[in-house]
Amino acid sequence: MTESTHDRHPMTGNEMSPSAAGGIERHQYDVVVIGAGGAGLRAAIAAQEAGARTAIVCKSLLGKAHTVMAEGGIAAAMGNRWPEDNWEVHFRDTMRGGKMLNNWRMAQLHAQEAPERVMELEDWGALFDRTEDGLISQRDFGGHKYARLAHVGDRTGLEMIRTLQQRAFQLGIDVFMECTVTELLKDADGNGRIAGAFGYWRETGRFVVFEAPSVVLATGGIGKSFKVTSNSWEYTGDGHALALRAGASLINMEFVQFHPTGMVWPPSVKGLLVTESVRGDGGVLKNAEGKRFMFDYIPEYFKAETADTVEEADRWYDDKKNNRRPPELLPRDEVARAINSEIKAGRGSPHGGIYLDIASRRTPEFIRKRLPSMYHQFKELADVDITAEPMEIGPTCHYVMGGVEVDPDTELSAVPGLYAVGECSGGMHGSNRLGGNSLSDLLVFGRRAGAAAASYSDGLGGSRPAIAEQDVKAAEQSALAPFEVEGGENPYTIQQDLQQSMNDLVGIIREGAELERSLAEIEAFKERASRMKVEGHRQYNPGWHLSIDLRNMLIVSEAIAKAALAREESRGGHTRNDFPGPDPVWGSKNLVVTLNADGTGVELTEKPLPEMPDELKKYFE
Repeated sequence: MTESTHDRHPMTGNEMSPSAAGGIERHQYDVVVIGAGGAGLRAAIAAQEAGARTAIVCKSLLGKAHTVMAEGGIAAAMGNRWPEDNWEVHFRDTMRGGKMLNNWRMAQLHAQEAPERVMELEDWGALFDRTEDGLISQRDFGGHKYARLAHVGDRTGLEMIRTLQQRAFQLGIDVFMECTVTELLKDADGNGRIAGAFGYWRETGRFVVFEAPSVVLATGGIGKSFKVTSNSWEYTGDGHALALRAGASLINMEFVQFHPTGMVWPPSVKGLLVTESVRGDGGVLKNAEGKRFMFDYIPEYFKAETADTVEEADRWYDDKKNNRRPPELLPRDEVARAINSEIKAGRGSPHGGIYLDIASRRTPEFIRKRLPSMYHQFKELADVDITAEPMEIGPTCHYVMGGVEVDPDTELSAVPGLYAVGECSGGMHGSNRLGGNSLSDLLVFGRRAGAAAASYSDGLGGSRPAIAEQDVKAAEQSALAPFEVEGGENPYTIQQDLQQSMNDLVGIIREGAELERSLAEIEAFKERASRMKVEGHRQYNPGWHLSIDLRNMLIVSEAIAKAALAREESRGGHTRNDFPGPDPVWGSKNLVVTLNADGTGVELTEKPLPEMPDELKKYFE
């Protein structure tokens, strides 16, 4: 792999090529990973272990990635609680959860390789909760037939990030923190290959170029386009938009998951995630009348394996000898729609949610031991003691199933040298993701993406792509454009209006007329964004940061709304009031989004689902 000598950057301590002294700072690597969550860290580890000189570039501080919010566990059919569990059952659960719109090959690889990836984490020092026999403990989660989430209390994501970061440091991977990538750069020869990435230091506003023939996108989701979301400020669809502008395609963008349980009070924390572990450990959902309403919302295709009486559901929690699970553990899309229906029917809590009750079902000692983060979260932020009283919760925008269309084995996009993994990639989860599958997804495909990216760079030999200087200049001018506008609009007002529009018109329940209105409003937001004005200078300028993020949010929001308008059915995370049921015609195809010819909007095409082989079809007969 490439060898070079570098000076140290005076601010970050990272290596810097001597050519940076007189102009834009430059760095050379074999693989650059954009994003430092679980997916990015696992990809970087795999690339470095394969011999590639690897760097991680992240928008925030290391350790602040959204992976830490994935509290419940890592889904893997290890069979520690239920020996009957295996990859075939996990594969079936995943496909059924995604309403059969998943890329079957990705779902297969994920189910087969997840147990090994979990054991790998343990080898690297992760400390999991244990069973009575000393094995890694596994808990129940919605949509999974068996208890299969390896967990660390309700802080699993935090332990995963800690372990992966430690491994990355051991391997000597360079990390560029608080550095935002604004454009992907391609080969000066015009052959379409990735040649690197352009970005800026958030602290100083100075620009930086990363020269690399392989780039792995691991930038997470799109939640900050919505007003009520569990997502942190980083989730502005950066990877989705970067891929589109580079020539890649997005798939399944209409499918946005609204997690059933987010905080609703006080207003300052509205949308903050309440882990599914609460329901996995015995919590139940009740309306304002005290009724466990989920029994009224069991879909036909889940009735054979879902308890239909309170007594049967409670017995399952006590002995787990039968497989008819409580309806609170249905897939997230089903639970979120049920909660939404109760609230709309006037049976909601005083603050516009419903109640999640574990206090009446588990001892205070059990709750504090199994759910320490939730106990402290409600105590500190809402002055609610969850060991003594129910929580008020409601649906919150949580996850996008759609993302960059990739090869299932290598995570390669349509652009040579560009890979995508984690939430910014699409296909694995179909129309709805099961809880716990996100952490195993990023482990399985992070490893595959990093190894493939390293192999691609190594195979180039001396024919590495070169960056065109005019592309660097164009990226610089684009980033600085908001400073040149006279009398323009503040980007914060545009963002607030976009979030409200997406919440109201492209939310949990959709209608054709509202989606058409949302697209018209997005066009107006794009026009307003072209006249954004940023005051001040480039140092410590959050308004400038938002102006760059907003471009990504607008194009990704358009992709979601346009795909949602086109899909005239209800499936998974996409519910149409005017097309209330699933349509078998739509169940056989994906919607693919690309950038239009002038780069100002998106276009849609239909693509048939890949044909599942007969040896896998048998699991659904």
